[in-house]
Amino acid sequence: MEYRQNSHAVWDVKYHVIWVTKYRYKVLSGEVAERTRDLLRQICQGREVVIVQGAVSPDHVHMLVSVPPQLAPAKLVQYMKGRSSRMLQAEFPQLKKRYWGQHLWARGYFCASVGAVDEETVKRYIETQKWEDPGENFKITAPSEP
Repeated sequence: MEYRQNSHAVWDVKYHVIWVTKYRYKVLSGEVAERTRDLLRQICQGREVVIVQGAVSPDHVHMLVSVPPQLAPAKLVQYMKGRSSRMLQAEFPQLKKRYWGQHLWARGYFCASVGAVDEETVKRYIETQKWEDPGENFKITAPSEP
């Protein structure tokens, strides 16, 4: 397992993110696809996001990214979709004609967290801790009096 760190934190936060072009038009090919990939690399590098794996398909983008803990997934997607849309439409006039109103990407996105251990392992670990009240799901492990 490879953890990332800065001066105050150690983390392993990964997200699988997918978003699509508006109307699912297949416009991400050739130079547009290459520029999309380059822009996403620049945006991620500027936010200290590591691209573990990525793919630009004709009508959508898939990315597996390692993200600093202070960067929310919604903000990350906002940065990537917003900047890439503006830059791509500025550089490729054919996109600006097709997507009037500066909306290259559809509104939504998919995001799922990806971890080194699965949910069952974490649940088992938490359940094996010392609890005061066995019927409680969010428990206190410290003794009530010193």
